[in-house]
Amino acid sequence: MSQQKQLVELQQRANHLLDNLVSSRPNTAPYLKKAINYSLTQGGKRLRPLLTYATCAGLNGSLENADPAAMAIECIHTYSLIHDDLPAMDDDALRRGQPTCHIAFDEATAILAGDALQALAFEALSTNDWYPDCVLPPSTKLKQIQILAQASGMNGMVAGQSIDLSSVGKQLSLEQLENMHHCKTGALIKASIQLGALASNQVEESAWQQLGRFADAVGLAFQIQDDILDIESDTETLGKTQGADIANDKPTYPAIMGLSQAKQKAQQLTDEALAILAPLGQAAAPLKQLALLIIQRNH
Repeated sequence: MSQQKQLVELQQRANHLLDNLVSSRPNTAPYLKKAINYSLTQGGKRLRPLLTYATCAGLNGSLENADPAAMAIECIHTYSLIHDDLPAMDDDALRRGQPTCHIAFDEATAILAGDALQALAFEALSTNDWYPDCVLPPSTKLKQIQILAQASGMNGMVAGQSIDLSSVGKQLSLEQLENMHHCKTGALIKASIQLGALASNQVEESAWQQLGRFADAVGLAFQIQDDILDIESDTETLGKTQGADIANDKPTYPAIMGLSQAKQKAQQLTDEALAILAPLGQAAAPLKQLALLIIQRNH
């Protein structure tokens, strides 16, 4: 099977499980559930679940053991998008080619949908009821919960968003910008890979360290490519408003380095990521393919 076909199948697996994740929950608050389903299942690259699955499979783990982590990481990612789009944050009207959650529903419902998805992520990781074929020991599940909480919390993704909001209209150094994005974007990408490694239930310390370094490099490359696409792509392709970073006077890599140097930096980080994976051999092939997709994507 080609790497591309394998990634498509993993994406389809994630989409199927995400559909079931929402539809199988009780219909306690129908309007809220509709908003959650709208945000979680309306598309997206599923990059983070793909990283989780690819890492687990590369370490000879079962996909069934990676299912809870893949669902949890996408729930956290989607919650962050809903909240990022709110008027109090980035005030965006378009996400994945559709009206953002607070536009399609209302602001209060969007906040609650994000809150519910954050809780749902940890419920998915902690219970055995939803994924009976997952046989990870409680100690591994606890470690996964710890990693996801740290990556998404006050020293991870939320910290990055706070720094981002407070940096509007300001000139950051490259070091400050890199720190912001290691938190805002990189922390959850790294967690995706770490959760997949733990799901394999057999990761060695040397591989754990290599995967962490790979995650740091590819996470930063992802953000730089995002900054580049905000300039070079268009709203229809991106599925969100093109040029929003410039319009909102946000610090970006092209703004600080120049567009050409930003492209060189993204390629350099991708090359570093691929080199880090080299000792892992064929097992890392799906991760290598994802690293290339990150730098080559147009949305």
